Amino acid sequence: MENFKAYWQFVKPYRALILLTIAVGIVKFGIPLTLPLIMKYVVDDLLLGDLTVAEKTEKLAYTLAGALVLFVIVRWPVEYYRQYFAQLTTSKILFDMRKKLYDHIQKLSIRYYQNRKAGEIISRFINDVESTSSLVETGLMNIWLDLFTLSLAIGVMFYLNPVLTLISLCVFPFYGIASKILYKRLRELSRSRSQALAEIQGYLHERIQGIPVIRSFTLERYEREQFGGKNQKYLQRALALTRWNALTFAIINTLTDIAPLLVIGYGGYEVIRGELSPGSFVAFFGYLDRIYNPLRRLVTSSTTLVQAVASLDRVLEFMREPYEIVDAPHAVELKSSSGRIDFENVWFRYNDQGDWVLKNINLTIHPGQTVALVGMSGGGKSSLISLIPRFYDIQRGAIRIDGQNIRDVTQNSLRSRIGMVLQDSFLFSGTVRENIMLGRPGASEEEMIRAAIAANAHEFILGLPKGYDTEIGERDVKLSGGQKQRIAIARVFLKNPDILILDEATSALDLESEQLIQKSLDLLVRNRTTLIVAHRLSTITHADQIVVIEEGEVKEKGTHQELMMKDGIYAKLFNVQHLQEKSTV
Repeated sequence: MENFKAYWQFVKPYRALILLTIAVGIVKFGIPLTLPLIMKYVVDDLLLGDLTVAEKTEKLAYTLAGALVLFVIVRWPVEYYRQYFAQLTTSKILFDMRKKLYDHIQKLSIRYYQNRKAGEIISRFINDVESTSSLVETGLMNIWLDLFTLSLAIGVMFYLNPVLTLISLCVFPFYGIASKILYKRLRELSRSRSQALAEIQGYLHERIQGIPVIRSFTLERYEREQFGGKNQKYLQRALALTRWNALTFAIINTLTDIAPLLVIGYGGYEVIRGELSPGSFVAFFGYLDRIYNPLRRLVTSSTTLVQAVASLDRVLEFMREPYEIVDAPHAVELKSSSGRIDFENVWFRYNDQGDWVLKNINLTIHPGQTVALVGMSGGGKSSLISLIPRFYDIQRGAIRIDGQNIRDVTQNSLRSRIGMVLQDSFLFSGTVRENIMLGRPGASEEEMIRAAIAANAHEFILGLPKGYDTEIGERDVKLSGGQKQRIAIARVFLKNPDILILDEATSALDLESEQLIQKSLDLLVRNRTTLIVAHRLSTITHADQIVVIEEGEVKEKGTHQELMMKDGIYAKLFNVQHLQEKSTV
């Protein structure tokens, strides 16, 4: 019931359209209900009546003319608008659901995506949302129309012959019993199959991204076996649902076929006795088809709805996933930032049961300073910088920007003042221009080009087949790691943030690319508070402050000269790297 209340919020804006569709549908389904009455009139009043041949022919012609008007001229637009309004309503509701879901996934934490397969999320977003369409078209429209048809037909049948009507309806209670027993299990099997399909999509998404690894380790046969197992699991669940569906239809259709036999037997007996006219018997049998066709549709609709409800459960379960990072009720906009950052007794871990990743961090970064974070891998450097834009929240202490606790300002205002260049900067499909413009979507063409020039990207972009309009990845247009990084840096230049975070931005590049990008970065860090996570220590000797982090704690702080004179952890790391670089040369 709670899920239907949640779903009703999507349906509610379109109540008028749904009612209009039902009204048109009533006319559509009502027109065929006149056919048995026309047959009764033709049989009793024309074929078996006392009129002359000429009179019968004339009346038959008038009857056919009226039927043609009703079934052709009137029914055509009614059929069209019934289908159009039904699809329009369904499409609008699905549009709203996907819009809401997309807003939702924008707010979920990075931790959520780290713990979920992208393919499973996409499956809920696409497949399960699409499956819920039956809830509107079938559940809110067709079922009511079938119930209307059923009620009207039964009413006319009672008028024709109450006893025969009761005989034809004697199997109805068995429908209710069968439905109660069968559909609960059907919902479970539908949900199980949807989950198996989501697992396949999640697996495929990962493997397609990891094709180079599969090829390099010659894992093709192993991966075929792994996929075969997941595919077999889906097949088993799909077949279980198919078997149950088949059982459902077999039982329902068997029950449906009992009623006509009873009607033929009792109705034929009544005609023989002269208690029922042949026309009434023909009409009654016609209405029998009119009540069991809607009944069959109701059974089919029930099966469809059970599967749709299973999909709705999965969609709403995803939609109710709580947000880990939220704005405080009293959150305000981050005031104009000069770039001072204070870490005050900061403790952080990724989950409540895990070990502390950062322990009692106290660090002050002054406006315009360049601060380098160094240390062995796994020491907590990347975790520390991910706390500044609130990708994660700390468990103890406080992080302040210009004296404002970042938990007391809105996420949007906080992140709008921070620019990040990562080791593997992600470029979206689309043109080079579109990727740079993500830095500030409202920027002008001139501003975008200036940002590309500052990032040393303008020259190589002009050399691409269509310059800034070149589609990334299209027709073998493959960018090198250095070119991708320069486009990412251009994006940050265009954003023009107060605080800059560089997370090993050059560590994966060749020396030539690194030199070009280092020039861009030297220009980018001017007059900005900058944090650099560096692997190659020779690139950060100019930093105003170098912070050594090991095992989640600040072990040393100072300039390059101060730390070298101290001859501690930093000096040892630097000397080892210097010797390695000298040996390589």
